[in-house]
Amino acid sequence: MGESVGGRALFVIIAVDRLGGVRLGRNVIVMVCVLGAALCLAYGAVVFMAGSGSKFYLVWVLGGIFFLVLALLGRFDVWGRIPLILRRVFGAALSVGLVLFILAEGIVLSHFRDRGRDGLDYIIVLGAQMREQGPSVVLRYRLDAAYDYLTENPDTRCILSGGKGDNEPCSEAEGMYRYLTDRGIASKRLAMEDQSGDTSENIAYSMALIEDKNASVGIVTNNFHVFRGVRLARAAGLENTCGIAAGSSPLYLPNNMTREFFGIAKDLLCGNLF
Repeated sequence: MGESVGGRALFVIIAVDRLGGVRLGRNVIVMVCVLGAALCLAYGAVVFMAGSGSKFYLVWVLGGIFFLVLALLGRFDVWGRIPLILRRVFGAALSVGLVLFILAEGIVLSHFRDRGRDGLDYIIVLGAQMREQGPSVVLRYRLDAAYDYLTENPDTRCILSGGKGDNEPCSEAEGMYRYLTDRGIASKRLAMEDQSGDTSENIAYSMALIEDKNASVGIVTNNFHVFRGVRLARAAGLENTCGIAAGSSPLYLPNNMTREFFGIAKDLLCGNLF
């Protein structure tokens, strides 16, 4: 009898201990999700206040909502009541997405230090946001890299590529032209392409200004954007192409890297990269 009572008591202690462990683990997960939501929403606000002209900050808002939903599911133990098959499908989809994201970001990072080569026939500077007071920080990084290259390679010609957005005072090409000529680059070395609205069009419309499709071409853009810019150029027919990586702001790098992942996915689906 004593052994039976003792055994039952031990079983109860083990069950309570396991239940406490499950609750502790669930609480930790809930706290992590709440922290993730707070970080996403705060970073989304930072990106929004930068006024880049893009609505990509909404991705961070959606990320915050996603983490909040996970926190609520864990807090009220709803997750455990969802059919097992749905939980497995969700987990598998999340895992595949995470793997693809890591692979894409690794490829992007591998081109962060691309420096092109000397003596290129052309460089193409890909456009970015223009403001009333001049090029945005992102675009200045690109233009400064282009200036350095043009100064060191006096025979290279430069194509400035970018149209005028609804929130821009002039076309990106015109703004870039002013920036470089004000710094002493001869206007005869510069050509403007002012109709494009995205990276694919940057490349396609710039190609019309290059007579020899076998010419050597450098794609000047921020480090996080080099891989896609070069791949788009090669897929479009500019096979003798290399990347020239400009810098970028560390504060906005998570946003830019995440946005680049979606850009790569879009161009893959559209058949633009290969």
